[in-house]
This record gives sequence, structure tokens and C-alpha cells, in this order.
Amino acid sequence: MTLNDTAKYLIHADITADGVVERSDVVGAIFGQTEGLLGDDLEIHDLQQSSKVGRIDVEIASQAGQSTGTVTVASSMDKVETAVLAAALETIERVGPCRATLEISRIEDTRAAARREVVSRARDLLSTAFDETVLSSDELLDQVRESVRVEDITEYEGYPAGPRVAGGDAIIVVEGRADVLQLLKYGIKNAIAVEGTNVPEAVAELTNERTTTAFLDGDRGGELIMKELAQVGEIDSVAFAPAGRSVEDLSREEVTEALREKVSYQAMVEEGPHEAVAATDGSARPAPDGHAETPGEGARASVEPTIDEGADRPADTDDESGVEASVEPEPESLREHAEAVIGEGTGMVRLLDGEFRELANAPTEDAFETVRDAGKPPHAMVLDGDLSQRVLDVAAQRGVSQAIARERGQYTKRPTSVRIRTFEELVGPA
Repeated sequence: MTLNDTAKYLIHADITADGVVERSDVVGAIFGQTEGLLGDDLEIHDLQQSSKVGRIDVEIASQAGQSTGTVTVASSMDKVETAVLAAALETIERVGPCRATLEISRIEDTRAAARREVVSRARDLLSTAFDETVLSSDELLDQVRESVRVEDITEYEGYPAGPRVAGGDAIIVVEGRADVLQLLKYGIKNAIAVEGTNVPEAVAELTNERTTTAFLDGDRGGELIMKELAQVGEIDSVAFAPAGRSVEDLSREEVTEALREKVSYQAMVEEGPHEAVAATDGSARPAPDGHAETPGEGARASVEPTIDEGADRPADTDDESGVEASVEPEPESLREHAEAVIGEGTGMVRLLDGEFRELANAPTEDAFETVRDAGKPPHAMVLDGDLSQRVLDVAAQRGVSQAIARERGQYTKRPTSVRIRTFEELVGPA
């Protein structure tokens, strides 16, 4: 509704007519049936000409042969004159050919309405418009530490690395940039990332020259990186994050514990990665002599690991013949789910729990609703499509820790609680 800038009051009225009438019929009745009623000084037409009365706004609709609606009149007159005008409107008995009643519901002070809008807007501005907040001591220290570790990160042959990788005697190989940053946060400055399961040549050559510890995620992807590292380079020791978790998510104590309990690569080959990951709290178990190996203690492996990728999965058998059935095994890791959903081009989104069991499966276009309405908060999401800002936001709200998508979207804000990787970053280029 358009009002003049000097209006002080709004007269609100309800109107009912026994028949079908339109807005023009109601306005005509107001002018016609109040004409001469209040004298020349309060003639509505003249009051409009002098801007003492604003536009008469009518909203009316008809149903089942009866019309109902509302009438709003703006007034810049004083209270007494406005009340007299409102009372005059109630004298209307007909609209067009139909009997009608008009009843004043309230007279609103526009200044009170404006004050309510000011209060509401001020409340919004207080919560959203101020970009400077007072930080607690802990938050201030965390920001300083964050800025320092970001400044400390460097590159080695184009790959994220700590500042001591280039000149040190020992290195720690991790999966991604976030892992390097996490270790920098805890003062470990000799980590380098392979950025996927395809170990780059530069990192492989570096492992031949330095004492090397592989510190990997506690999932199938970590095992595959270890296997390829052994094929293209040399590993002295191996440590894993607890089962189902990533290096970038570990606390200082968990990182220290995992590195303390690393095993020599030779022991890992003999024992098998599944057993090592399952040991203790999910970190790599100590070497057979009961001591934690240091990067210089383990002898370099002279043979490649012999990992039976299906050893942990019980085979389905036919009840009568005992012959193994050709049932496709369920994915057991984030990588396997990504290959099943994105690698196969299914056009689906899949939600997983902390043990990478499927919680929900739906078409990609329903990703937002699927995440929002998931009965159990998902740990991970695999999306065969672009990860949009809208889906990323609801994923962060529901507690998703890892998101694997065919492609990233364009983000104006990126939640730090969600680790985002493309299919190529997780699995490697086809």
C-alpha cells in the first residue's frame, strides 16, 4: 500500500457485501455515501486534495455469492478528526446494488508501527551487521596459531609441505593439504601431502632420499596410498589414524599417540594393514618387539606388500553346494562408496554413518532434502554432481564431516567442519 509521508494514522475496516462487488464499487460507495455527511471541512474528496487523507486502499474477494475484504485509509489529521472520519465510514449500507456493512477494526498510529519496524531492524543489525566481535583469550590464541601455521606451509615440487621438508633428513607423508596444516598446528613441520591416491613422482623420489614415515587416514584410502608408496618409493615406518578417521581430524594427543605407535614397514607387510589398523584404539600397533619404531630404526622394505584386498570380507556361499556366490560385496570405505556412486555415474547422493554404512540414498537433485531430513546425523556424504553452497550449508548444520563430490561448487563461505574432496582427489584421475 502506498501512503503519503505525513500520514499519522491508518484506519482499518472490514467490509462485507451480499453479492459480487469490486474495488471500484467500494471506493465509489465511500465517496458517495459520505458526501455532505460531515460538512465541507471533512469532505473526503477535499481532504484528499489537501493531502489530509491518503489513498483509499481496498482488498476484496468474492466467494459463494458474497464479497468480503478490508479497507485502509491513511489520515494526517488529528485524533478527533480521524475518529470522526472513521465513524462516518461505518454509515455505509450499500456497495453498488448490494447490501453491505463496513466496520472499523482499529485505528493504528503509524509512528508506533514505525517504531516496531525500527526495533525489529535494530535487532537484526545487532546480530548480523557488526563484523568485529570480541574474542576470548583462547579464540585469540587460536587465531594467532592458525595464521602462523598457514604462513608456515610451503610447497615442495608443487605439493603442500611443511618448511622442513626441503632440507630435513626425515619426512612424514600424508594424504592432503589439511593433514599438513594439522601437523603444523602441533609443531610437526616435515610433512608432505600426496594429494590423492596417485603418489606423485616428486614425492616418490623424496622417499628414496629421506627416512620416511607414512601417516595415513584410517580407511581404505589410507591403505591404498601405503600400497602405492611402497611400489613407487620406499617407506621406513607406517602410522594410521584411528579406524574411520582422518589425520586432519586428530587432536594433538591422538597425533602423538599414533606416531609413537608406528610400526616398521616390514612389520606391516608381515602383519597386514587390517590387523595394524585394528590394534589398540585404531592406530598402528607397535612392532613385534613391543617398542615403537623411530623413523631411523626400521629397515627399508626389500619387497612390496602383498595385500589381499578381499581378505577381510567373508565370502557368500551357496547353502547346498558351498560354492562361492557371485554377490557384489557392500562398500566398506569412503573410497569404495565414491567409486560405486560417482565412479559409476549413478546421479545419486549417498549418506554414510561413522563406519561407512549407508544411511540414505537418493537422486542428486534431492540432496538438500535428503541431508536435512536424515533420521540419523550422517558422518559422510558422497554426491555424483556439483556440491552447491546450499547443500554444503545443510551438510555442515547436520554434522557431516566429509563430503565427496564429482565437482566443487563456487562458495562464498566454506564451513571448516566439513572436509570437501572431489572424486579425483580421493580416487585419482581416471
